[in-house]
Amino acid sequence: MKKWITLLLALAMMCSLAACGSADSPSSTGTKYKVGIVNYLDDASLNQIVGSIQAQLDTRGKELGVVFDYANYSDNAQGDAGVLNQIGQDLIADEVDLIIAVATPTAITLRSATEDTETPLLVAAISDPVGTGIVEQMEVPGGRITGTSDKLNVGSMVDLMLANDPELSTVGLLYNTAQDSSTAAIAEAKTLFAAKGIQCIEKTGSNTDEVQLAAQALVSAGVDAVFTPTDNTIMAAEMSVSEILSEAGIPHFGGADSFALWGAFCGYGVKYDELGRKTADMAVEILVNGADPATMPVATFDNGNVSINTETCDALGYELQQVKERFSDIASNLVELQTKTEFDSASKPAN
Repeated sequence: MKKWITLLLALAMMCSLAACGSADSPSSTGTKYKVGIVNYLDDASLNQIVGSIQAQLDTRGKELGVVFDYANYSDNAQGDAGVLNQIGQDLIADEVDLIIAVATPTAITLRSATEDTETPLLVAAISDPVGTGIVEQMEVPGGRITGTSDKLNVGSMVDLMLANDPELSTVGLLYNTAQDSSTAAIAEAKTLFAAKGIQCIEKTGSNTDEVQLAAQALVSAGVDAVFTPTDNTIMAAEMSVSEILSEAGIPHFGGADSFALWGAFCGYGVKYDELGRKTADMAVEILVNGADPATMPVATFDNGNVSINTETCDALGYELQQVKERFSDIASNLVELQTKTEFDSASKPAN
């Protein structure tokens, strides 16, 4: 009988130890929230945002003693609207607690795919949340959707281009007409350039092959510089676009630091790592603290971040120090980059 009692006590102790061990595991430190993260396609901009969101969710989860499970609910549509819609339906079937839609096309599709639900939808890097109908107002979104905007300050971009070349007379506008993030910015740019007597030549593309042909057409047209807003289609083709333009001696100005990372002479706009962290923090406020998306303002950011690709700067025959001096009055932050596939610690502030 004593042997049985001893065995039972030993088993009880083993079970107790096992329970104690599992309490330290991530899945049992506290409440678990299922977070769907949906990327539009692979490019330096969007991947940077997704990576920043995930890292911040991990950090905040450890701070708060909860788990944000995004690993089982993250997906990439690779630019396919049909796939986006299916991803949205799958996430609703999985009963996720919140969805984060990265880029304007993702936000538009997932808004429709989840419209019959009460699932909170956070949008990330949306250039025109009100104009695209994603929210009613920036300050008071008015529904289950809010998030972060990367709206580009086009006027400052024009000033930046003129600071680099005061004799600028012809500008190429390279974008995808199907990208809602581009059309409003392009219209504004055309108005601003026209007011300064600068001619605009538009070339568009909906995939990488078409974008390459469009870039070559701008070279043939003899433009002095090329402007692209926060356009994911052009961003995905930037490696080849930057090579075409730099070999022709034409600087490319893009509406995000990631354009410079993938070879453009200059990237201008918000810092996407900061945008990603803010998006994650908003998710935490909704899930953990019960914040209402309807009254949570869409977050905007400083547009004064200028990134210079030093390799492209050299290829264009520019003196880096002179370029930095030209941009200093416009930029709130100057960063030097070299061409890479992802952001890393090699990106450094300009001296």
